[in-house]
Amino acid sequence: MENPLLLFPQLNISALKDKPYYKVMKSAIKEEPHKASKPGAKQKRNRLSLLLQKPEFHEGDHLGKPGNFTKAASVSPEEAVKWGESFDKLLSEKAGLDAFTKFLKTEFSEENIEFWIACEDYKKSKSAHELLPKAKIIFETFIQKDAPKEVNLDFHTKEVTSQSMGQPLHSTFDAAQSTVYQLMEQDSYPRFLRSAPYLSLLQPPARAPLRRRSRSFTGSDFQGVRPDLTVWG
Repeated sequence: MENPLLLFPQLNISALKDKPYYKVMKSAIKEEPHKASKPGAKQKRNRLSLLLQKPEFHEGDHLGKPGNFTKAASVSPEEAVKWGESFDKLLSEKAGLDAFTKFLKTEFSEENIEFWIACEDYKKSKSAHELLPKAKIIFETFIQKDAPKEVNLDFHTKEVTSQSMGQPLHSTFDAAQSTVYQLMEQDSYPRFLRSAPYLSLLQPPARAPLRRRSRSFTGSDFQGVRPDLTVWG
Protein backbone atom coordinates (compact mmCIF):
# COMPACT_ATOMS: atom_id res chain seq x y z
CA MET A 1 0.00 0.00 0.00
CA GLU A 2 1.39 3.38 -0.97
CA ASN A 3 2.40 5.65 1.89
CA PRO A 4 -0.43 8.23 2.23
CA LEU A 5 2.14 10.94 2.89
CA LEU A 6 3.09 10.62 -0.78
CA LEU A 7 -0.53 11.26 -1.66
CA PHE A 8 -0.62 14.62 0.09
CA PRO A 9 2.96 15.93 0.62
CA GLN A 10 1.94 19.60 0.82
CA LEU A 11 -0.31 19.32 3.85
CA ASN A 12 0.24 21.92 6.54
CA ILE A 13 0.42 19.48 9.43
CA SER A 14 1.05 22.26 11.96
CA ALA A 15 -2.53 23.42 11.38
CA LEU A 16 -3.83 20.15 12.83
CA LYS A 17 -2.57 20.68 16.38
CA ASP A 18 -5.64 22.41 17.70
CA LYS A 19 -7.60 19.53 19.19
CA PRO A 20 -6.45 17.28 22.06
CA TYR A 21 -7.61 14.12 20.27
CA TYR A 22 -5.93 11.53 22.43
CA LYS A 23 -7.17 13.08 25.66
CA VAL A 24 -10.71 13.10 24.30
CA MET A 25 -10.48 9.60 22.86
CA LYS A 26 -9.13 8.18 26.11
CA SER A 27 -11.95 9.65 28.16
CA ALA A 28 -14.48 8.49 25.56
CA ILE A 29 -13.19 4.91 25.76
CA LYS A 30 -13.47 4.89 29.55
CA GLU A 31 -17.07 6.00 29.29
CA GLU A 32 -17.87 3.26 26.73
CA PRO A 33 -17.66 -0.10 28.58
CA HIS A 34 -18.08 -3.19 26.43
CA LYS A 35 -21.55 -4.66 26.65
CA ALA A 36 -22.44 -8.33 26.46
CA SER A 37 -25.01 -7.75 23.78
CA LYS A 38 -24.00 -6.36 20.42
CA PRO A 39 -25.25 -2.76 20.11
CA GLY A 40 -27.33 -1.91 17.10
CA ALA A 41 -26.64 0.91 14.67
CA LYS A 42 -29.14 3.16 16.42
CA GLN A 43 -27.47 2.59 19.78
CA LYS A 44 -24.08 3.42 18.31
CA ARG A 45 -25.43 6.63 16.83
CA ASN A 46 -26.90 7.62 20.17
CA ARG A 47 -23.59 7.00 21.90
CA LEU A 48 -21.79 8.97 19.22
CA SER A 49 -24.19 11.87 19.68
CA LEU A 50 -23.40 11.93 23.39
CA LEU A 51 -19.68 11.94 22.66
CA LEU A 52 -20.04 14.83 20.23
CA GLN A 53 -21.67 16.90 22.95
CA LYS A 54 -18.39 16.95 24.87
CA PRO A 55 -16.80 20.41 24.68
CA GLU A 56 -13.44 18.92 23.66
CA PHE A 57 -14.87 17.80 20.33
CA HIS A 58 -15.82 21.38 19.50
CA GLU A 59 -12.63 23.25 20.32
CA GLY A 60 -11.78 25.54 17.46
CA ASP A 61 -15.22 24.93 16.05
CA HIS A 62 -15.86 28.55 15.06
CA LEU A 63 -17.90 28.10 11.93
CA GLY A 64 -21.37 27.99 13.45
CA LYS A 65 -23.99 25.29 13.19
CA PRO A 66 -23.63 22.37 10.74
CA GLY A 67 -24.70 23.45 7.28
CA ASN A 68 -24.12 27.14 8.00
CA PHE A 69 -20.35 27.30 7.89
CA THR A 70 -20.42 30.14 5.37
CA LYS A 71 -21.95 32.65 7.75
CA ALA A 72 -19.08 33.05 10.17
CA ALA A 73 -16.16 31.91 8.04
CA SER A 74 -14.14 34.75 6.57
CA VAL A 75 -13.23 32.93 3.39
CA SER A 76 -12.75 34.74 0.10
CA PRO A 77 -14.24 33.31 -3.10
CA GLU A 78 -10.69 32.92 -4.45
CA GLU A 79 -9.71 30.76 -1.48
CA ALA A 80 -12.87 28.68 -1.79
CA VAL A 81 -12.13 28.06 -5.48
CA LYS A 82 -8.77 26.52 -4.51
CA TRP A 83 -10.57 24.03 -2.28
CA GLY A 84 -12.30 22.72 -5.37
CA GLU A 85 -9.03 22.12 -7.23
CA SER A 86 -8.10 19.06 -5.16
CA PHE A 87 -8.91 17.28 -1.92
CA ASP A 88 -5.31 17.89 -0.79
CA LYS A 89 -5.74 21.65 -1.05
CA LEU A 90 -8.97 21.52 0.93
CA LEU A 91 -7.34 19.65 3.81
CA SER A 92 -4.18 21.77 3.75
CA GLU A 93 -6.14 24.90 4.69
CA LYS A 94 -7.33 25.29 8.28
CA ALA A 95 -10.58 26.94 7.16
CA GLY A 96 -11.07 24.25 4.52
CA LEU A 97 -10.50 21.46 7.02
CA ASP A 98 -12.98 23.05 9.43
CA ALA A 99 -15.59 23.54 6.70
CA PHE A 100 -15.23 19.95 5.49
CA THR A 101 -15.52 18.67 9.07
CA LYS A 102 -18.72 20.70 9.46
CA PHE A 103 -20.08 19.15 6.29
CA LEU A 104 -19.29 15.62 7.44
CA LYS A 105 -21.13 16.31 10.69
CA THR A 106 -24.28 17.01 8.69
CA GLU A 107 -23.86 13.55 7.15
CA PHE A 108 -22.99 11.89 10.48
CA SER A 109 -19.63 10.71 9.12
CA GLU A 110 -17.18 13.03 10.90
CA GLU A 111 -15.39 9.99 12.34
CA ASN A 112 -13.56 9.70 9.00
CA ILE A 113 -11.87 13.09 9.17
CA GLU A 114 -11.23 12.71 12.92
CA PHE A 115 -9.50 9.38 12.28
CA TRP A 116 -7.43 10.91 9.48
CA ILE A 117 -6.31 13.81 11.69
CA ALA A 118 -5.52 11.45 14.57
CA CYS A 119 -3.30 9.42 12.22
CA GLU A 120 -1.48 12.57 11.10
CA ASP A 121 -0.81 13.44 14.72
CA TYR A 122 0.26 9.87 15.48
CA LYS A 123 2.91 9.94 12.75
CA LYS A 124 4.43 13.05 14.32
CA SER A 125 5.31 11.11 17.50
CA LYS A 126 8.97 11.78 18.22
CA SER A 127 9.82 8.75 20.34
CA ALA A 128 8.98 5.05 20.16
CA HIS A 129 7.50 4.95 23.67
CA GLU A 130 4.77 7.38 22.54
CA LEU A 131 3.56 5.05 19.82
CA LEU A 132 2.05 2.23 21.88
CA PRO A 133 -0.39 4.27 24.03
CA LYS A 134 -1.40 6.45 21.09
CA ALA A 135 -1.86 3.45 18.81
CA LYS A 136 -4.00 1.73 21.45
CA ILE A 137 -6.28 4.76 21.76
CA ILE A 138 -6.68 5.12 17.98
CA PHE A 139 -7.37 1.41 17.54
CA GLU A 140 -9.95 1.26 20.34
CA THR A 141 -11.65 4.47 19.22
CA PHE A 142 -11.81 3.98 15.46
CA ILE A 143 -10.91 0.45 14.33
CA GLN A 144 -11.82 -2.37 16.68
CA LYS A 145 -15.26 -3.98 16.38
CA ASP A 146 -18.03 -1.80 17.83
CA ALA A 147 -15.58 1.06 18.50
CA PRO A 148 -17.30 4.32 19.55
CA LYS A 149 -16.32 6.00 16.26
CA GLU A 150 -15.66 2.99 14.07
CA VAL A 151 -14.57 3.79 10.51
CA ASN A 152 -15.45 1.67 7.50
CA LEU A 153 -12.49 -0.60 6.69
CA ASP A 154 -12.28 -3.81 4.70
CA PHE A 155 -11.42 -7.02 6.54
CA HIS A 156 -7.86 -7.25 5.18
CA THR A 157 -6.91 -3.69 6.16
CA LYS A 158 -8.41 -4.11 9.63
CA GLU A 159 -6.60 -7.42 10.11
CA VAL A 160 -3.21 -6.03 9.04
CA THR A 161 -3.63 -3.08 11.38
CA SER A 162 -4.66 -5.34 14.25
CA GLN A 163 -1.62 -7.58 13.80
CA SER A 164 0.77 -4.64 14.05
CA MET A 165 -0.65 -3.43 17.37
CA GLY A 166 1.74 -5.60 19.38
CA GLN A 167 4.68 -3.47 18.30
CA PRO A 168 3.28 -0.39 16.56
CA LEU A 169 5.37 1.63 14.15
CA HIS A 170 4.92 5.07 12.63
CA SER A 171 3.42 3.28 9.60
CA THR A 172 0.96 1.14 11.59
CA PHE A 173 -2.13 3.05 10.43
CA ASP A 174 -0.93 3.96 6.93
CA ALA A 175 -3.12 1.41 5.14
CA ALA A 176 -6.21 2.28 7.16
CA GLN A 177 -5.62 6.01 6.81
CA SER A 178 -5.15 5.69 3.05
CA THR A 179 -8.41 3.73 2.77
CA VAL A 180 -10.37 6.36 4.70
CA TYR A 181 -8.69 9.17 2.77
CA GLN A 182 -9.73 7.65 -0.56
CA LEU A 183 -13.26 7.08 0.75
CA MET A 184 -13.60 10.75 1.66
CA GLU A 185 -11.98 11.92 -1.59
CA GLN A 186 -14.21 9.80 -3.82
CA ASP A 187 -17.46 10.00 -1.87
CA SER A 188 -17.78 12.90 0.60
CA TYR A 189 -15.57 15.45 -1.16
CA PRO A 190 -17.65 15.62 -4.40
CA ARG A 191 -20.82 16.07 -2.34
CA PHE A 192 -19.13 18.81 -0.34
CA LEU A 193 -18.33 20.67 -3.57
CA ARG A 194 -21.99 20.41 -4.62
CA SER A 195 -23.36 21.52 -1.25
CA ALA A 196 -25.18 24.83 -0.93
CA PRO A 197 -22.91 26.17 1.83
CA TYR A 198 -19.78 25.63 -0.29
CA LEU A 199 -21.37 27.07 -3.43
CA SER A 200 -22.34 30.17 -1.49
CA LEU A 201 -18.68 30.69 -0.59
CA LEU A 202 -17.90 31.06 -4.29
CA GLN A 203 -20.19 34.07 -4.59
CA PRO A 204 -18.72 37.54 -4.01
CA PRO A 205 -20.13 39.26 -0.92
CA ALA A 206 -23.17 41.37 -1.67
CA ARG A 207 -22.63 45.09 -1.27
CA ALA A 208 -25.09 47.09 0.77
CA PRO A 209 -26.90 49.73 -1.33
CA LEU A 210 -25.55 53.24 -0.92
CA ARG A 211 -27.83 55.57 0.98
CA ARG A 212 -28.03 59.16 -0.21
CA ARG A 213 -27.78 61.52 2.68
CA SER A 214 -30.24 64.41 2.66
CA ARG A 215 -28.62 67.79 3.12
CA SER A 216 -29.79 70.20 5.79
CA PHE A 217 -29.44 73.81 4.78
CA THR A 218 -28.18 76.40 7.25
CA GLY A 219 -27.99 80.14 7.18
CA SER A 220 -24.35 79.98 6.09
CA ASP A 221 -25.42 78.32 2.85
CA PHE A 222 -27.15 81.53 1.77
CA GLN A 223 -24.38 83.95 2.70
CA GLY A 224 -23.44 86.13 -0.26
CA VAL A 225 -26.62 85.30 -2.14
CA ARG A 226 -28.62 88.43 -3.02
CA PRO A 227 -32.37 87.97 -2.82
CA ASP A 228 -34.44 88.57 -5.93
CA LEU A 229 -36.55 91.66 -5.14
CA THR A 230 -38.36 91.78 -8.47
CA VAL A 231 -41.98 92.76 -8.01
CA TRP A 232 -44.35 90.77 -10.12
CA GLY A 233 -47.40 92.53 -11.36
